[in-house]
Amino acid sequence: MTEALKITNLHKSFKTGFFFKRKKILKGITLTVDKGEIFGYLGPNGAGKTTTIKCIMGLIFPETGEIQILGQPYLSLKAKTQIGFLPENPYFYDYLTATEFLRFYSQLFQLRKEDREQRISELIELVGLEKSRNLQLRKFSRGMLQRIGLAQALLNEPTIVFLDEPLGGLDPIGRKEIRDVIVRLRDEGKTVFLSSHILQDIEMICDRVAIIVNGEIVNAGRLSDLISEKVFFTEVIVSGIEAKKLENSGDSLNQHGERIFIKVYDDAKLEDILQLIQSHKGRIHSLIPRTETLEDLFVGMVKKQ
Repeated sequence: MTEALKITNLHKSFKTGFFFKRKKILKGITLTVDKGEIFGYLGPNGAGKTTTIKCIMGLIFPETGEIQILGQPYLSLKAKTQIGFLPENPYFYDYLTATEFLRFYSQLFQLRKEDREQRISELIELVGLEKSRNLQLRKFSRGMLQRIGLAQALLNEPTIVFLDEPLGGLDPIGRKEIRDVIVRLRDEGKTVFLSSHILQDIEMICDRVAIIVNGEIVNAGRLSDLISEKVFFTEVIVSGIEAKKLENSGDSLNQHGERIFIKVYDDAKLEDILQLIQSHKGRIHSLIPRTETLEDLFVGMVKKQ
């Protein structure tokens, strides 16, 4: 059995409005996540990402559908003991310090006392909070709360980890550090189910993705299969030449300071443009073929709905 998570025909709706009319949120979600992979779950706000995760966690119950975790019914104790979970907006008792907070959760997981302090120290170091281990959580920034929440999700050494927007509120350095932690989890053989709207991060670390729009999966698969390698245009960045001499060179031309940015959609023009720049003793800083990105795919899928 290679599946860490299997969801089949999941439906969920909520009563809304004055007349409590039912609104469908999930409309037959079916997906599988393989063991040992980072799986990205993408979608615009309101698409059903968090609702899906809440169903998997047993926080809410679907009307129909089946969920299995590591081959076990998702509500079974055997499945629950192998799960780590970081919600999108974690709430913690904020007068506890980081160490006290993890110590409390370690007792809930019934970790042996002799192993507890070592595990807590390892996790605090892993998420980069060594200098704040004795600071009360009420003094933590949102990014720091995300980090301590991730440490909590890993306390019981889970086999599969569910992370709902774990990179929200983090600065670029913090995002890189958490991305490195997620990749490390995969390298250790763990499975990571990652919901995020930060597409660049998803593209960097995920093995496979599923895109949900209006409660339905509209595309899923390996990034290498979903994203086209066809070159859309070539971006040329130059300096040392007057912009007006390049006005007819590309389909788009912009100048920022001394540098000129040219987009060339016709490959046949590219060599002529480079020769023109060299003949005027201009300097070519970069020449970048622009292929499709996950963002292009995502935006295209959302607009079709």
